[in-house]
Amino acid sequence: MPHRENMSSKGHVSFVSSGPGDPELLTLRAIRLLQSCDVVLYDDLASGPVLEQVGPQAERIPVGKRAGRPSAKQEHVNALLVEHAQAGKHVVRLKSGDSGVFGRLEEELTALRDHDIPFEIVPGVPSAMAAAAMAGLPLTRRQTARRLQFVTGADVTGGLPEDQNWAALADPHATTVVFMGQRTFPQMAALLIQNGLPADTPALLAEAVGHPHQRLIRSTVAELARQLTTEGPSPHPALILYGPLALGD
Repeated sequence: MPHRENMSSKGHVSFVSSGPGDPELLTLRAIRLLQSCDVVLYDDLASGPVLEQVGPQAERIPVGKRAGRPSAKQEHVNALLVEHAQAGKHVVRLKSGDSGVFGRLEEELTALRDHDIPFEIVPGVPSAMAAAAMAGLPLTRRQTARRLQFVTGADVTGGLPEDQNWAALADPHATTVVFMGQRTFPQMAALLIQNGLPADTPALLAEAVGHPHQRLIRSTVAELARQLTTEGPSPHPALILYGPLALGD
């Protein structure tokens, strides 16, 4: 069951994870909450077909953040959550993937706790799991992929984080999933190789997972870095997976 804090009939917030964007991957609880809520604050990546599940009574408010585009400030999103909940409304905060994975969930929870607003968190299919499933791959493998790690490829400035644990990220026995890393992966790949990761380590670029224009590019760490340097990042959201599993057998 979803975690709840002091849920009652007064205004409250449901953090609903939309998964990779395919409405058929929504949980039953997510669908029920979308159909019954008063307000939906949704991210860009959680829009599209998923919004078709929202009931006609609900007000829909876009609050998405996309790199390089005009975006809602986090403080504004926090204020909207508090404002509508304090007005006695049931608010759904719709986030892509699973809201607890690089979704700035903690900042929004803090704003609600500061105002004593009850909430619940509804988990969803993480985009990394969806990408692996679409590619027909497991994320772990006995003997060769003993560990799974998620990492962000961008800090608050959009650049590659300087405090990465490069020894861990270059571990040849780990499957690594890079979120928000298209722009910085060429630099990241060079540092991985410097820290001992073989240049021919399999890599997978999973773009627009769960959407009609989905694209899966199977490559290597070095080759994918060259491709992104030459072509630049795609306009669509994408994940990068590398390690023992990225290309399969």
